[in-house]
Amino acid sequence: MHAAPSVADAARDLDVEGVAAVTRFVRSLPARPRLLGLGEAMHDERPVHELRNEIFRELVEREGFRAFAIESDCVAGLLVDEYVRTGEGSLDEVMRAGFSHGFWDREATRDLLRWMRAYNEGRPGGERLRFFGFDAPLEMMSAASPRHTLVGLYDYLSAAGVPLPCSRDTLERLLGPDERWTDQAAAMDPSRSVGNSPDVAELRLLADDLVPLLTTHAPHLIPATSGTDRERAEWERAHLYARTATGLLRYHAGMADPSPQRVARLLGLRDAMMADNLEAVARHGPALVFAHNRHLQREISRWRLADLDLEWWSAGAIIAARLGTGYAFLASGLGAVRHQGLGDPDPGTVEGVLAALPGQRYLVDSRMLASALEGAKLTQRTDTADNYGYFPLDPDQLGATDGIIFVKDVAGGP
Repeated sequence: MHAAPSVADAARDLDVEGVAAVTRFVRSLPARPRLLGLGEAMHDERPVHELRNEIFRELVEREGFRAFAIESDCVAGLLVDEYVRTGEGSLDEVMRAGFSHGFWDREATRDLLRWMRAYNEGRPGGERLRFFGFDAPLEMMSAASPRHTLVGLYDYLSAAGVPLPCSRDTLERLLGPDERWTDQAAAMDPSRSVGNSPDVAELRLLADDLVPLLTTHAPHLIPATSGTDRERAEWERAHLYARTATGLLRYHAGMADPSPQRVARLLGLRDAMMADNLEAVARHGPALVFAHNRHLQREISRWRLADLDLEWWSAGAIIAARLGTGYAFLASGLGAVRHQGLGDPDPGTVEGVLAALPGQRYLVDSRMLASALEGAKLTQRTDTADNYGYFPLDPDQLGATDGIIFVKDVAGGP
């Protein structure tokens, strides 16, 4: 009869063992993941980003990981991928134009791109690291126009000689000026959205006709084994354009919906677009995926927003259903984040239990931790950060994660 594990048994001190502990942890999983999610409990904390970089380098060098994906605009991310693969453009330009959600201002992300570019230098195309944004082209208060992706798909098919259901002029006329799509007032007022207008309904039908052409003409379009890297990249890009254009058109229709389900529907549509992009990333895997815990978790997402009780399935839950053991998830938890007004966590929380360990950075086996805490009456952390951005670990959902990255004292910011 074996003794129950202790919290210390479940935790590996990353400052003592190094990030090689992550490699050993990955090898202990039931199957080698095609996607390894690394969550953030709160965005923009530099020590977490720096630890992410360490972990990715370790996984590349020891476990053969070949891609990195981040919660940022999937279309803008094409510029970043081109840079890390080929060196095209300057790092400053790529940081400025290749990211959404403020990632362009993150020094740790800049460091990561420098390392990826240096790693790829001189390697054959098939051995180079890839970079992916996997979020939709959305910001908190706006959604992009589908022009870039819908016209890009049209032009790809047209250049390949595929018969098309409309002229480019028709497409441009129906799209109209981009400003009508990006009106920030539509985030709060459904009547300001273009999503239910007749021309947008016609665009959705045209997109529905264009996207299947990638399949019906696949024998002509798919690059042969002798195809160039550029041809394969254009084929990939066309599929990204297809799913992004149709996703944006659905999202704009959702923004025009005045029903009480509007916000939950939009949250679900965003994560569904993320999941579709992650499925494409998995084909280039194994990949490390970096995003907020809420986008990578397996359990249903819940959020109390004003008087709304919102529920939707995250990208992690969707991709876990699709990939099974091909998806693994390391959540993150933080102890004190004093520059954001978070003090030491209550000892009756998961964060408080982990903060009692002597070190600063840990990789924790979730199932061993759940076993060690069996019978303990833990509660979810209730103190809030000044920016309201910290989402605490749920003691009832430990089993829905494979592990936890815990940082006890977080100093700094981005």
